[in-house]
Formats: sequence, structure tokens, C-alpha cells
Amino acid sequence: MPVRTLDTKTVTALVDDATAAPSMHNAQPWQFRFIRADGMFHVRSDLERAMPHSDPDTRALHLGCGAALFNLRVAAARAGWEPVTELLPDPADPQLLATVRLADTAHPDSALATLDPAIRRRHTSRHPFEEKDIPNAVQAALAEAARLEGAQLIFPGEWHAQALLDLVHDAEGRDTTDPGRSEDLARWLRLGAGAAPRATDGIPESTLGPRKRGGRAPVRDFAGRRPVAGRGTAAFERSPHLVLLGTAGDGQKEWLRSGQAMERVLLLATLNGLSTSLTSHALEWSDLRWMVRDPVSAMGYVQMVLRLGYGPQGLATPRRPLPDVLDIT
Repeated sequence: MPVRTLDTKTVTALVDDATAAPSMHNAQPWQFRFIRADGMFHVRSDLERAMPHSDPDTRALHLGCGAALFNLRVAAARAGWEPVTELLPDPADPQLLATVRLADTAHPDSALATLDPAIRRRHTSRHPFEEKDIPNAVQAALAEAARLEGAQLIFPGEWHAQALLDLVHDAEGRDTTDPGRSEDLARWLRLGAGAAPRATDGIPESTLGPRKRGGRAPVRDFAGRRPVAGRGTAAFERSPHLVLLGTAGDGQKEWLRSGQAMERVLLLATLNGLSTSLTSHALEWSDLRWMVRDPVSAMGYVQMVLRLGYGPQGLATPRRPLPDVLDIT
């Protein structure tokens, strides 16, 4: 048992940071339980927030929960604890994705703790980025961040990036004619004066960004043909910086590791002045997902495609009230 004890205020603050993580359509598919006697958090999936058509195997759900788990680890390290983490600790309880025991330590993980300021600054940006290179040193640091969490990050070459853009375009066309995926999206889209201000989850119109009138950057237009008051148009970058994050395997543990790696990369990118966006279109179709990978790399399965660049930061999306996601016993 830890020597120190955590009061309710501290526990709540740690989970508040954890829930700032990104998730597909901002569904926030997580639940937290803190067990005082053990000084331990349980991180659980909330299957009521799953997307049966767009994410039938719950891979994306696990990535989102992994990102929240990583934020919890960062917040704990910043508070001076060692977050001792175990993935999938109980085969009989598949919704228990991880446990995090907060242990006393004289030397908290400084590399984790330094990422804490980025938790509240990181927001998905659906705006154009500058046609500006990302320094090699920053690229190397981002790749190392993924490696530390058991994943691989690669910046694809020109031919691969073009093939990836073609696959995204293919996925966009398929999405528009698939009623099930349209249903998944409609559930989480918050448009209009009545819905957006009261939202505690989903995608509000304030975060949509401008409609694309040119450029090759893959930016998902969640509104489609729906009218959004005051929404303008913009030309996006011609040569977007796309990054593949993946793993050798493709099971639940790899998904959770990928979610943690994704968030570590996003937070480090934010600290380095980069804006970030998630591009999962092609990964939501099993046949296209296989073609996204680079056959000459050691990456067996692509888990997420990131778009990075220098440009406007995104706006914050709404978050569920903490009493809805946190149970303290």
C-alpha cells in the first residue's frame, strides 16, 4: 500500500486530466474507479459509447481509452507518484482495461511529468497548416516517444503519402453511402444553437474548422452538406505531413499500447509547437487499413494516422461531468 493517501480532490484532478484525451467522435468511452484501500485506479471501457458500424471490433475505443490511461500516468507523475500500470489484468473482466497503482517514489518519471502542460493545450485542429518542414530532430523525438510505449512511428515517403491520400479519398466516398456509419456519426454530431452549448461529448460545430476548397490534406468534414452558420472555407496544405503509428501485433494490448503511444506523441508534438489532427478514415475499413501500411517497414498493423504541422491550434471539445465517469470506493 502507498504511504501517502489521496484525497477526493486529488483523485478527481487526476481523472480530470485523464479525460482530456482524444477519442473517436469524442465519444469518451471510458470509466474510472479509484479504490482507496489499494491506492489504485481501474480504467474500464464504456461499451454503451461504442460505434457498432464504424468500430465493430472496438479497436478505436481501446485507442481512446489508452490515451486516457496515458494522461492519467502523466498527471500521476506530475503529482510525484509512480503509476504502476498493468494492462488487461483480469481475463474474466474484459472491460477492465488497466489498473494503475500509485506508488510512492523518490524519483517520479520526469519525462512523463514534463508532458503535463500539454494535456490541456492539445486539441485536434481541423485548420490548414503551413507548408513548412518539421525538423529532423523533432521527428526523431516523436518516433522515440512512440517507441517508449511499445509502438512504431514513421514519416512515410512521397509515394506512400500519395497512396495514403488516395485511400483516405476512397474511404470518404464509402462513408457517404454507408447508412450505418452515417448513423454512428449522427449520434455524436452536435450542430445548432440548441445542441452544441449543452453538449458534454461529441463533436460541436465550433471545432469543425473551415470547409476545404483546395489542398491535399485529409481533413474529415463531419458536417458534410449540413449548413453551419458562419463557417468559411480555406485552402489546405498541398504537402501534408502524415505520420503512421502502428504495432507488430493487433490485439487488445497492442491497441491500448497504441493509444498510449498516440497520446505521448501528440503531447510531445504540442510542446514542440505543432498542431495535430487524427486521420482514421481509411483505418475504419478493414481492406483499406491493410493497404495503408508500408510493406517495406516492420510495422505490421497501422493503428492511427496523424497529421502534423504548424498552424492554428484546435478548440477544446466538451467533456462529460466527472461524476459520470469516476467512482471512488
